[in-house]
Amino acid sequence: MTDMVREYITTVLDKGIRLDGRKLDEFRNIEVEYGISAKSAEGSARVKIGRTEVVAGVKLEVGEPYADNPDEGTIVVNAELLPLSSRDFESGPPSIDSIELSRVIDRAIREGKGVNFKKLCIKKEEAMWMVMIDIYSINDDGNLFDAAGLVALAALKDAKFPKLTKDNKVDYGTKTTKNLPLEKLPISITVIKVGNHYLVDPSSEEEKILDARLTIGVLEDGTPCSMQKGGDNPLSLDEIDNMVELAVKKSKELRKVLK
Repeated sequence: MTDMVREYITTVLDKGIRLDGRKLDEFRNIEVEYGISAKSAEGSARVKIGRTEVVAGVKLEVGEPYADNPDEGTIVVNAELLPLSSRDFESGPPSIDSIELSRVIDRAIREGKGVNFKKLCIKKEEAMWMVMIDIYSINDDGNLFDAAGLVALAALKDAKFPKLTKDNKVDYGTKTTKNLPLEKLPISITVIKVGNHYLVDPSSEEEKILDARLTIGVLEDGTPCSMQKGGDNPLSLDEIDNMVELAVKKSKELRKVLK
């Protein structure tokens, strides 16, 4: 059945369109909503890309700095693929897919210097802010990578520091007006290869028949800051260059929805 589906989708792609009528380099409609859980998180957001929907919450905790970075704070990204969002997801320990999703989002923010870790230091070698980013899938209709990347950035933009007492205890009941030190917006763009075609914002049907996948983190100036390869087939250097070029181009569109 998969071969038949692949053949049909490829035939449609050969005509320069997709099953849902989009062009090969066209995103579905994107919606970003901020502050969806103001009472239970320091920052929160919801993102919809077509029928794919994810939410994220940011919590701030105080911890002891790591020995190798005594004057820096850190981020911790966790992604949960809820069974309600897809029949392919099961409850229980984190799956390989959820671990990969967490690491891809973490890497883009970390390697893209999205958050200034030094400004998260409260006192060198004694106390730092730990930024916990929790991402949850509500509905998976393809392209969770880009949706998760957007919702993580939106939740970080929405977050405000809670009040800190003199002995470095957190008063979660009192928020300040101080934003997180979010200095860059590394946008994640996923490009898949199906046959000889490159597609952005893949649907769930397209993801099932892809040959290869690249998720690229892109900074404001178009510089790639992270990359994750998926799919069973290898990619040539020319194919990677083509996919990265397309990702850089499309990142400008996604960046606009966060403004």
